[in-house]
Amino acid sequence: MINWFSKIIFYNILGWKFKGSIPDDKKIIAILGPHTSAYDFIMCIIGRSVLKMNSRIKFLGKAELFKNPLYKFFFTTFGGYPVDRSKKNNLVDSIVEIYNSKDEFFVTIAPEGTRKKVDKLKTGFYYIALKAKIPILMIGLDFEKKLILISKLFYVTGDINKDMEFFIDFFRPITGKVPQNGLNHL
Repeated sequence: MINWFSKIIFYNILGWKFKGSIPDDKKIIAILGPHTSAYDFIMCIIGRSVLKMNSRIKFLGKAELFKNPLYKFFFTTFGGYPVDRSKKNNLVDSIVEIYNSKDEFFVTIAPEGTRKKVDKLKTGFYYIALKAKIPILMIGLDFEKKLILISKLFYVTGDINKDMEFFIDFFRPITGKVPQNGLNHL
């Protein structure tokens, strides 16, 4: 019922569409951008429901958000996964441990780390993929074209500068909800 309702909202009411498809690989880290607005989260939740992947695709949230029972219920209901970001625990290594401990894990991360305009992408997702030996999937939210673009899987090469330019090239032409906070200037 929820998937059907999401399809009506996504396609008929909002007029969005997909280009590309989610691969079947068991372990994936997806970078989603440009992350310019809280609407990104809403479109992703609706899009994930349209694809019938509510239980498969997760997102990360700081563990503190999951301590309050009401917040915990909300975030876990929508696929949130708590991550300990304390000083004793390196975030990249914590996430790599999650990947290594599970047979299947698919999580999305905003490579900018914020909704504000940035001059470069964060590199944590890159090192997670490198250390966990998993592919990166790029997902673009183009609000101008009302399109969710899904790339083919990309395995990092170890040349971070070259690989980061590849990611930026994917996101650069995509118009976020707040265009001036996008990545087209990089």
